[in-house]
Amino acid sequence: MPVAEENEAKSVTDGQSAKQQPAVNPVAKEHWKKGNSLFEESKFEEAVKEYTEAIRVDKSYADAYFNRALTERVINDFTSARGDLEKVLELQPKSYDAPLLIGDMAESKNDMLGARYWYERALANNPEYTEAKNRLERIDALIHVDTKVGGSGTTSKQQMKPPEPKEEIVEGQIKKVAFFKSEIRFKDVVGLTKVKKYLTENVVLAIREPALFKRYGKKLGVGLLLYGPPGTGKTHIVKAIAGESGANVIIARINQIVDMYTGNTEKNLHAIFEQARKNPPCIIFFDELDALGVKRGGDGGDGGGNSSALRMAVNQFLIEMSGVETNPEGIFVIGATNNPWDIDPALKRSGRFGDSVYLKPPTYGDRRNLFRYYTRNKPVGSLNYGRLSRATMGYSPADIERIADKAAMLPLLHEYVKHKRRNYTMKDVMTVLKDKDYSGSSLDEWYSMVRKDVISKTETQIVNGKKQETIKEGKLDPQEKILYKAMVNDIKKNTSGLRVGIRKAIRWWALNLF
Repeated sequence: MPVAEENEAKSVTDGQSAKQQPAVNPVAKEHWKKGNSLFEESKFEEAVKEYTEAIRVDKSYADAYFNRALTERVINDFTSARGDLEKVLELQPKSYDAPLLIGDMAESKNDMLGARYWYERALANNPEYTEAKNRLERIDALIHVDTKVGGSGTTSKQQMKPPEPKEEIVEGQIKKVAFFKSEIRFKDVVGLTKVKKYLTENVVLAIREPALFKRYGKKLGVGLLLYGPPGTGKTHIVKAIAGESGANVIIARINQIVDMYTGNTEKNLHAIFEQARKNPPCIIFFDELDALGVKRGGDGGDGGGNSSALRMAVNQFLIEMSGVETNPEGIFVIGATNNPWDIDPALKRSGRFGDSVYLKPPTYGDRRNLFRYYTRNKPVGSLNYGRLSRATMGYSPADIERIADKAAMLPLLHEYVKHKRRNYTMKDVMTVLKDKDYSGSSLDEWYSMVRKDVISKTETQIVNGKKQETIKEGKLDPQEKILYKAMVNDIKKNTSGLRVGIRKAIRWWALNLF
């Protein structure tokens, strides 16, 4: 992957002819040429400065962004390189060297699935790209080899291979599970400062510094429950934990674990924990934990209590978690749920999912930063982040991501139809926010729905001509009311008539009168 030279425009462009490419500022081109010469002399720091100067003169100079990214890759500044390559793809969506270089960096971090995605994208942009074909073949050869790291007869080359990322399910039984690596970091998680600090100290540090934890008698594994309203970033923060720690990750999907045939669900749970034990440090992530670890013996909503299959699944879950509790080294089990009160109490005791972390909805400042984050790679013009934050009061991070993404379609379609670029503007976002088909908070309905589950209410009945009042308790027992106090308070606050009225008024004002 050479530095893009003047007669090698295809290496960083979308394959259009030179006449179709935007004219480059002559001064910028001179800096670019100097950078190329310095690169060839292995003077990488100086080369970066020349490419930076070329970009300062001509901010749409795709070749300069690409060559600076390549130089940054050589000196292992992956973060800067990734930013420059995203700019190349913004300027030249059909570039095939930019995806290849992103894939190369992912591969260097053992993120084989990520690397494969980018190599496939490079090949999609140029089906004749031999380098992308070769790398895809090599990746496929790696990820289809079933290696047992550390076993007898394992070569040092095999030990360097990533865990088996392919999953295999035969007749409802999990034979192999997929392992993942993550490139997401805590810097990619907006807000939640206290949560990130807690997770750094209690999970990430345990994975990265096991000897330190052993010295102080701390366990090298943990069961952690992340709970909060939908869309507040529970899955995202698990990926950030994995990225910060470098641990393997197993996404334990409920639909793959639960099987209609007797015994398969328990076997599937055991298979997941068994493979995690063989590939430490490993995070097992159970999303929607309440669907698997549902309370036993209660009314599970099916009119006749929980099925025997689910009761057996919970029993097996307890067995596996007890095994982790006895020998926890390197196994971190994280569950996520929107409804923590629906999880079997035995799973929530100390040593299993005894530690719990509440992910609350974003604050005013968080929503400002979320709009900044989700528009960071877009050709943004002028955005009033304060107004957008007020217009989305009570929205989740997932809601804001969806709005920012929908708004990007407006300048995209403008360019497609008129063959002329324009910036992503405040008007685009406001258009989406005012469209009820695409906007709206997912939390409004959720809060109203769960209020009846957690808030006690008084019911009045007439019996023998006399009025009688009975208090109907919610699902939370006294201990859970204390444990989930912050979430309960948020549900009460966000469903009170006064709060709902204030929220609607602020949104309307931000949309129409600001």
